[in-house]
Amino acid sequence: MAENKKEAVKETVEKAVEAAKTEAAAVKETAKKATKKTAAAAKKTAAKADAAVKKTAKKAAEKVEAKKAAIKKEVVQLQFNGKDLSVEEIVAVAKADFKAKNKGTIKTVEVYVKPEDNAAYYVINGIADKIDL
Repeated sequence: MAENKKEAVKETVEKAVEAAKTEAAAVKETAKKATKKTAAAAKKTAAKADAAVKKTAKKAAEKVEAKKAAIKKEVVQLQFNGKDLSVEEIVAVAKADFKAKNKGTIKTVEVYVKPEDNAAYYVINGIADKIDL
């Protein structure tokens, strides 16, 4: 009889182990499915967030472009002795003259136009020179 009880206990333990293995496999499968669902949801959320960021960036860029378009360009022209020169042109010529004669980066620019001498005097990076108009 003791042997029957031993066999019965052994059989019960084996059934319990088998049930535990089955339950563990079911839990593992459920966890796997949950992980896939969570990953899919995260991917979907990330895609929505990315779309929102792109939309916001596009709106910001449009606002910047609108502000740029709203800024009016200012033009200063010098008219003397039958000549019509823009200040931008004079500065550009002064910079080009400086670069032709000197090396280095332009950091400061000062230009003085003297119509009676038909010339512009410039000081770039502390170096003074003259260009004819």
